[in-house]
Amino acid sequence: MEPLRDDDPKEIGGFALVCRIGSGGMGQVFLGESAAGHQAAVKVIKPSVLDEDTRARFLSEVESLRTVYGPFIAAFVGADANADQPWLAVEYVAGPDLRTLVAGRGPLPLAETASLGALLAEGLGTVHDAGLLHRDLKPQNILLSSYGPKVIDFGLAVLAERRTTLTATGFVVGSVLCMPPEQARGEQQLERSADVYALGAVLLFAATGHYPYEGPTWQAVALKIGDPATAPDVTDAPPELVPLITDMLAPDPDLRPTLPEVTDRLVGVIRDQGLTALQAKRRLTDLTPEISVPQLPPTAPQPPTGTDALPYTPAVIDEAAIEDDERESPITPPGDGRHPAERDRDEEDPDAINAGRREAASSPPDTRPRGRASAVRPAAPLMIAERIRAAYAREARF
Repeated sequence: MEPLRDDDPKEIGGFALVCRIGSGGMGQVFLGESAAGHQAAVKVIKPSVLDEDTRARFLSEVESLRTVYGPFIAAFVGADANADQPWLAVEYVAGPDLRTLVAGRGPLPLAETASLGALLAEGLGTVHDAGLLHRDLKPQNILLSSYGPKVIDFGLAVLAERRTTLTATGFVVGSVLCMPPEQARGEQQLERSADVYALGAVLLFAATGHYPYEGPTWQAVALKIGDPATAPDVTDAPPELVPLITDMLAPDPDLRPTLPEVTDRLVGVIRDQGLTALQAKRRLTDLTPEISVPQLPPTAPQPPTGTDALPYTPAVIDEAAIEDDERESPITPPGDGRHPAERDRDEEDPDAINAGRREAASSPPDTRPRGRASAVRPAAPLMIAERIRAAYAREARF
């Protein structure tokens, strides 16, 4: 993550931008925070990518993205293709992407790799069930969290699928390192098998740290991908995964397994290791490091406006009430001030009267002012103000 730059927007679609998360061919990604504190990954899409036709397609894609739900899919939050700065917001996942994780700690163990592939296959199945293709599955678009992997950026690569092909200077549709041959040839009508190929390339990278085809330039890589005589490089891949990865990377889309078949075969690999699918998933999530998520600084409280004087509060001693209490006699029952029961008792026992008088005479006088409350006295300016108010209250007729 990087701090915001001077020319970065400070707010997009109701999200206050906190920092930069990353960038890509579609635009810049920010960490945004809503007014209620919900964090989301906000991608500000380059206006150059959205001409009149692709804006309309983007709106259609957004409507489709609203229908995609699943535990391994970053949830859709909001979007606006008609804004001056078109944007798309999805669930923020506090975890590294697969490429960063492998670069930092090395390839994943066998069981963890198989678990990753099975979970991603289920996630892609959710995308396909919604009528979408990912079209750009790669390690950078797979985020790892404490509760499993999350697929991001599905449906966005369609914005780049226009009349341009790989032969256009400086423009590549998707990531060529994980691209199937039909996509490398510039074919526009892709099938679900295209995402199966990309998932096979991702599994190979997770298990070995390299891709099926590599080269000094993307053109050199694309030529290898499109050549049926050039087999993918599965060097260093676990023998248990080589048959499945090879099938997923088949040049002919019809020969690739379906996503449910991929899941079944990977779960079989996990069971052969003496683990359940859940145990393998827990091993995978245990590899995910904790990430400190930045947030907006707290807003300083604003002082009250309109007056510099301290407000009146009932907690302050009311001097007027105290002075009135001191002047007035306490309310007593009729007669000599004693309770009727006391008078009846004294009339029955005359000696009690004399005993009470002797006790009162021997006791020290009570010098405490009557009616005064026990509290901390206010500051001098406030006491003066209260006494002025008390004086006015004594003279007022109402």
